[in-house]
Amino acid sequence: MIINGALKRNILKNQVLTRISILILLLFSSPFINSQTLEDEKNFQQCKACHTIGGGKLVGPDLIGISERREEVWLIKFIQNSQELIQSGDELAIQVFNENMKIPMPAHNLTDDQVRGILAYIASGGKVAGAETAVAPESTEASSTEMEAAEETVKLLAEMKRDSRRNMRSTFIIMVVLLLISLFDLVVTKLVKARWIHIIIILTSLTIVGELIFVEATSLGRQQYYQPDQPVAFSHKVHAGQNKIDCQYCHFTADKSMYAGIPPVETCMNCHSQVKKGKKTGIEEIAKIYAAIEQKKPIEWVKVHNLPDHVYFNHAQHVNVGKLECQQCHGEVEKMDEIIQVNDLSMGWCIDCHRTQSVQFANNKFYEQYTQLHQKLKNGERSAVTVLDIGGDECQKCHY
Repeated sequence: MIINGALKRNILKNQVLTRISILILLLFSSPFINSQTLEDEKNFQQCKACHTIGGGKLVGPDLIGISERREEVWLIKFIQNSQELIQSGDELAIQVFNENMKIPMPAHNLTDDQVRGILAYIASGGKVAGAETAVAPESTEASSTEMEAAEETVKLLAEMKRDSRRNMRSTFIIMVVLLLISLFDLVVTKLVKARWIHIIIILTSLTIVGELIFVEATSLGRQQYYQPDQPVAFSHKVHAGQNKIDCQYCHFTADKSMYAGIPPVETCMNCHSQVKKGKKTGIEEIAKIYAAIEQKKPIEWVKVHNLPDHVYFNHAQHVNVGKLECQQCHGEVEKMDEIIQVNDLSMGWCIDCHRTQSVQFANNKFYEQYTQLHQKLKNGERSAVTVLDIGGDECQKCHY
């Protein structure tokens, strides 16, 4: 009886301890589960532009039940880089590619675990836990407000720049007119007898006109806040911001050429063969893409970011070797409806970047030749290497 009683007490004690342990584990693990689910939802935004979960075929197939139809290992490889899998001769990848009108899916910079998280998010029907549901709309609303505020700031700065140029033009005209009147009166009419008045007006006019000419001369070839009208109302905010389309999907030569490249109309059709109506613009703007295809004429996009002819700039060197994000030069394009040049792209602006921008030496074959700098980094003599340290201020780099 005593032994049985002791056993019962030990069993009850172990059950209580087990339940407490499980409760503590759930309490401490729930924040990590929530954050992981939120991350999965965020990562899925890259897929949302072309796929639905239970909403039918969009550009790509409906993803509901995808984990049951395909093996996880294959899905991870296909999502990370479908074209690489197709080129390797994978029969299933080729079949999926052909079944979806041979529309190429862009590569995604996702780890295996991130892809697994997306697959789990799809398996749950694209739903998050109740605690997260309250957080997600707030986060989306805050993000939308932030994007609108950023866009308004750029518009305000652009308008201020335009006002400043208009004021300078008016001031220049007024000063020239005063200069001519003063000279004419001094030499011909002689209505004003005090010659010192003429001298003051002439000197003041010449000073202001000279300064304005200097300012305009230094700005020659620069077009900060240039925002031309485009033939199609294309929104970077919708494509790059909301739909998370990678910049290099459209500007596909940025990592391998001097120029980033303007996408041909066929690239647009990869998605718009299925997406035929915009939420804001309806069918009118997308119809221009179909018209260009039918007429076999390219869309005449207006280039926004221009450099003088005597300046050499290579996109591949900055994107592929320098590992720079597009936003560092072009601003937050994912927050812009109509693209605008936010930086002046002057020589001083470039040099300042070269003086402060650290070069990514690690795992970068381009910089293997700089053995002394690698040794100094290894010995701790240097904490970083800037573009300036490898000749970023040499004239011949950009003007040769």
